[in-house]
Amino acid sequence: MTFGKVLGLALFVSLLGVPVRAQNINAAGATFPYPIYSKWFDEYHKAHPNVQINYQSIGSGGGISQLTAKTVDFGASDGPMSDDQLKAAGFKILHFPTVLGAAVLSYNIPGVNAELKFTPEAIAGIYLGKITKWNDPAIAGANPGVKLPGDDIVVVHRSDGSGTTFIFTDYLSKVSPEWSMKVGKNTAVNWPVGLGGKGSEGVSGLIKQTPDSIGYVELIYAIQNNMPYGLVKNAAGDFVKASLAGVSAAAAGAASNMPDDFRVSIVNAPGKAAYPISSFTWLLIPAQIQDAGKRDAIKAFLNWMMTDGQNDCEGLAYSKLPAAVVVKEKKQIAMIN
Repeated sequence: MTFGKVLGLALFVSLLGVPVRAQNINAAGATFPYPIYSKWFDEYHKAHPNVQINYQSIGSGGGISQLTAKTVDFGASDGPMSDDQLKAAGFKILHFPTVLGAAVLSYNIPGVNAELKFTPEAIAGIYLGKITKWNDPAIAGANPGVKLPGDDIVVVHRSDGSGTTFIFTDYLSKVSPEWSMKVGKNTAVNWPVGLGGKGSEGVSGLIKQTPDSIGYVELIYAIQNNMPYGLVKNAAGDFVKASLAGVSAAAAGAASNMPDDFRVSIVNAPGKAAYPISSFTWLLIPAQIQDAGKRDAIKAFLNWMMTDGQNDCEGLAYSKLPAAVVVKEKKQIAMIN
């Protein structure tokens, strides 16, 4: 083929708008939204064969670490980065909420098939190691008519840096002054008691195979693994089971008062219908992306995620982004350059 023909073909391809170079984008982070991220990245690749997003579900702590080290193109976290983490990164990072989800308390108590109710005091007491028996009055009092055994409670938590842990410990810090003072909130904490499982998959597996256990997992993991999970008493005093409606109710107040950087907590939100252990989850995107091809591909994916991608949420037990949040996020896409 002559040089002129090659040049002509290249011009023809560019006029068609067909990308000349494939974009392989690497990302890592939260396990909490992994089921929907996996579906999104697959669907987006089918619609845009030149864009391949490779995502490692390693936990929010790992996602933040890898993004800070610049070993991935973007990260993902269920807890917003702290001021210290943003400063340590040394470059500007933008938070993009993607979906809303819930962390649930799942349990495995032989002979007990009832949907248990948990008060904030009971949850904090269990994880502080102060409530150690299933028939403790703090649990039994909220579950009249349920025959709870006197067995020791086996507490399960995440062993890795985890956004689900951030959500759960953020909740405990809101409802328990003792927890806030002694343990606090973070993607990883010094747990007073319990066994650690790696990832939501690891925690789910430990609960399923350990009699008398209790642990926190993302709602979709409980549903997919057919695991029972309890109702939690919310700020209004009502026991609420995790649901899309309950998560959306928790986000309702935040949607109209969303801070410009999108770093917001909605745990223990007001409202009778609000499920109290709810959260946004975020993609963490560098504000400056040197590779123009990757930059354009990431911006295009964000636009798709906020529109077409939201249609996949409810089938995987996540709540869609509130419309007001989407409008605000789309403006932030212009800050990526």
